[in-house]
Amino acid sequence: MITVRGLASWRSLLQRPWSCHRAVSTYRLSPPSAQHRCLGNPSTLQSRLFNMSASWLKSKDDFSSSYTVDEEDEDILEDSEVEELFQQQVPAGIGQGQHRVFIVHPDVKWGSRKQRLTTAELMMAEAEGLVHTLDNWTVVDKIILSTKTPEKKRIFGKGNFQLLTEKIRETVGISAVFVNVDRLSPSSEREFEEAWGIKVFDRYSVVLHIFRCNARTKEAKLQISLAEIPLLRSRLKNEMANLDQQGGGSRYIGGSGETVSEVQQRLLKEREMKIRSALEKLRKKRHLLRSQRKHREFPTVSVLGYTNCGKTTLIKALTGDSGLQPRNQLFATLDVTVHAGQLPSHMTVLYVDTIGFLSQLPHQLIDSFSATLEDIKHSDLLVHVRDISHPETVNQKVNVLSVLKNLQIPDQLMSSMIEVHNKIDLVDNYQSAEPGAVLISALEQRGLDKLKTTVEEEIIKSTGNQILHLKVNLSTPQLSWLYREATVQDIQVNADEGTAVVKVIISAAAHGRYRKQFESR
Repeated sequence: MITVRGLASWRSLLQRPWSCHRAVSTYRLSPPSAQHRCLGNPSTLQSRLFNMSASWLKSKDDFSSSYTVDEEDEDILEDSEVEELFQQQVPAGIGQGQHRVFIVHPDVKWGSRKQRLTTAELMMAEAEGLVHTLDNWTVVDKIILSTKTPEKKRIFGKGNFQLLTEKIRETVGISAVFVNVDRLSPSSEREFEEAWGIKVFDRYSVVLHIFRCNARTKEAKLQISLAEIPLLRSRLKNEMANLDQQGGGSRYIGGSGETVSEVQQRLLKEREMKIRSALEKLRKKRHLLRSQRKHREFPTVSVLGYTNCGKTTLIKALTGDSGLQPRNQLFATLDVTVHAGQLPSHMTVLYVDTIGFLSQLPHQLIDSFSATLEDIKHSDLLVHVRDISHPETVNQKVNVLSVLKNLQIPDQLMSSMIEVHNKIDLVDNYQSAEPGAVLISALEQRGLDKLKTTVEEEIIKSTGNQILHLKVNLSTPQLSWLYREATVQDIQVNADEGTAVVKVIISAAAHGRYRKQFESR
């Protein structure tokens, strides 16, 4: 039963003022400026030029191996406020210690809800994987039951529901039932819990609990708090239904003119508005970070794919970033992180590690993480990583593309997306039937040179960069300027003239600045 004390605890949380702080971002994006030197007589030109080139390349290598954008340096909100918000009103039952779980998978026989690219057995295996991801959660038993009426409150027909109820009651030691559907309605959840006498979860609540266990940053915690609002609303509906049966739901509180139900709904709405307001501030901050990266003209490559496909392992292999610690776990990455790497031409690119996708996730959960997923839309290139060893790799690809479609990714970005077939080390003599796919093993670092070359070709196309041969006077700052503002690929020195022909990859904007500064003289 809902108590006035419980209402007071919600009110105290939601009515607290939230403080915001403004801070200045700091970045380590620019390599040290090359100091222009008088190169002296022609006999020393070659050696000095080589020394300067080596120094610049070393500085760029050091930069690419160590640079990571930390998007949580600034205190948008007080840590204590975010933590209190995160810990308050955790959906009841799911986070309380260990669970011994009975999994039920409804196998839809026909209609729009029938899964046509997978099997009930594979979907059950994924449900087991979700449970095993959580510490102290174990699968006690499982069952696949056919249904022709997935839209009904009990999902199953009378006979199968009776069979299921008897099996659950006969199974010793279970503490929860996981019904492997994306969302249960409040009435279905209440019906099941009354029939079985234990807590009932759906995919939404289980995945959200995995997110909660892996959340480390303010943004992740706020996005999870927002995603939990539908669960709190479901719980509230069930509690109100129980209270109405006792005649308490329509009672007025004091002289406020509000019923218990109205007060609860209002407090929940206020909580949601506070979370959305905080996330909007973080969205603006993320937009600022993207603008600064664009201003510095570092191409951005978003690495995406189904959860546990090897995205983080691949980025670590491409960048050599020792700070990345990939885990063989679903949803190990919840926050966007950015890591610098170099392509064959020595061009520096920023690889964005994104949250993994999963099948049968409600739009509400995806919407809650829209601020994080928004980075994908603003990339210069997408790299779709597939676990080619997984039995559901085709279905996983369909699910990823479906999410990208819902995110309204620009057509140009989708058409240039590179598909990477990862974990070829787990498949004997793997050959791809899909043209254009790049075959790799991120763990064994096989196929990475081919991938880097492909990324470079697509980046040059997508960014509109040009490959030019520019003649420079070595007694001027032209060469050091090109090292700073473009990607120098090759230098052909004419020592007698004191000049060099420099092959560069340069943006149209940078080329315009170069011409204005040096060719207009």
